[in-house]
Amino acid sequence: MKNLDDRIVRRKLSDEVFDRLHDLIASGEVGPGDEMPSERDLMERFGVGRPAIREAMQSLHNMGLISISHGERAKVAALTPRTMFKQLDVVARMLMLTSPESLEHLKGTRLFYERGLVRIAAERATSADIDVLEAILASQKSHYGNSERFIDDDIAFHRKIASISGNPILEALSESLLKWLFEYHIEMLIWTGQENVTLQEHSAILDCIKAGDPDAAERAMVIHIERSRGLYAVKR
Repeated sequence: MKNLDDRIVRRKLSDEVFDRLHDLIASGEVGPGDEMPSERDLMERFGVGRPAIREAMQSLHNMGLISISHGERAKVAALTPRTMFKQLDVVARMLMLTSPESLEHLKGTRLFYERGLVRIAAERATSADIDVLEAILASQKSHYGNSERFIDDDIAFHRKIASISGNPILEALSESLLKWLFEYHIEMLIWTGQENVTLQEHSAILDCIKAGDPDAAERAMVIHIERSRGLYAVKR
């Protein structure tokens, strides 16, 4: 007979409070935008002290489930795919810093999903979608020399392509992966000689989407992604 470890582990009070508060949100007793009960009410309801309440509330905040502002009662956050991926920012940063090979994996992931997304965009883009992409490209051209704004427009261009899929998770994933690449592993403000190439490649991608040609759009995207892979390097 196997020797099973049946020891009961004593949990912190704040962990118990966290579970109760999590259940309040998950059950819909308090919904997005609603104020959480006051600390005093929670202390009376659960029979615990203020430190346990505050620690549990901070854990909920760290997970993105509630927002905490000084002098105001905490509120339940509206959960979206974007907030979901945002919770991974710190972990992604640490992963890239401690595991350089993860950067190559991230590049490969980007190439894989961007190829599919641009095909969908070429098949589904409406005239309104084209107008938005053209406006983003025009904005990017106007921000030539302003690397921070130029990169913001770069992210917006790819995010818009992802949004044409109609899948908000893909849109949020596109935005997050690009931000991880730009923020953590790029000479992000030194794109000397690369801005014009990026603009030309974006223009070529847009032309293929406008033409409704998914094969050409995919080829243009692959050229763009493969060329830009060399811009990303782990910060030392």
